[in-house]
Amino acid sequence: MTTIAILIFPGVQALDVTGPLDVFAEANRFLLPHERFELEILGTEDGQIRCSNGLDIRAHRLYATAPAQYDLLLVAGGPVLPGAKFDESLYAWLRDAAERCAGIGSICNGAFVLARAGLLDGRRVTTHWNDAAALALECPSAILCADHLYVQDGKLVTSAGVTAGIDMSLYLLARERGRELALNVAKRLLLFSHRAGGQSQFSPYLTPYVEPTSAVAQVQQYVLAHLREDLSLAVLASVANMSVRNLTRVFARDAQTNPSDFVESARLDAARVLLETTGQPVKTIAYECGFGDAHRMRAVFRRRLGLSPQEYRAHFLEPAARSAQS
Repeated sequence: MTTIAILIFPGVQALDVTGPLDVFAEANRFLLPHERFELEILGTEDGQIRCSNGLDIRAHRLYATAPAQYDLLLVAGGPVLPGAKFDESLYAWLRDAAERCAGIGSICNGAFVLARAGLLDGRRVTTHWNDAAALALECPSAILCADHLYVQDGKLVTSAGVTAGIDMSLYLLARERGRELALNVAKRLLLFSHRAGGQSQFSPYLTPYVEPTSAVAQVQQYVLAHLREDLSLAVLASVANMSVRNLTRVFARDAQTNPSDFVESARLDAARVLLETTGQPVKTIAYECGFGDAHRMRAVFRRRLGLSPQEYRAHFLEPAARSAQS
């Protein structure tokens, strides 16, 4: 049985705990008894532990009494971090756990707890975008991928804020038990699927909420469904039944970006997913995502991400896609 533990503390973000737990709990519905995940919550103290939203969680056991030997040990985050400090005995326990556990990681700014235990030195990591600068100061030797949803470096896994912990858990589930199980769990949780780790924390799919029937929402939906087609301002204005000037004004007000930037971000995000999950040639991906040619896509990648599509794929191609290429 695969054992998974999450470490919590007073002021923890409830969704950092319940999101990943629900992924593996839902997976258990599809598994035979001997295949199921055994889930455990560890507390930094005894008794009820109050989350940042007022919810009380009773940990199964105090961390100091735990075996420090799990298949996966995760440290949750919360608004009290990075300021909250814990007893040195907790950091010593985490260092021991890092040696004995098959995998260890953090959700959101739980990365600060790992950093103070000395577990992020020289490692590729991420955290919530709002805490990235503070983590860089806390652990300057870490290689911070501040714009990523989640990052795996050997047996260390770290995720960005809150719901990214669900994406990371689905990724780990797919890696360990197969993509079909992860997809079934995503469907049960009414998620589209897990977002790829290299995707930006500021994906166009996560733009500020707009009224679904609004002109801006109609334009966004049209863009995402027609990436290969002409998405000029004139075309988008026609979709919205507005003038170009009025569309630009309304889009900036409601979506906090302009239509052209949204189009470029949508095409970039789609290209990133294909580079991470398929072995399609770069020129094919450029066409499928509406860039027209590989040269133009390369220019956008360089300007927005600081690396070429080929370099991006070298970093983030998923193992299954890499095996299919060889």
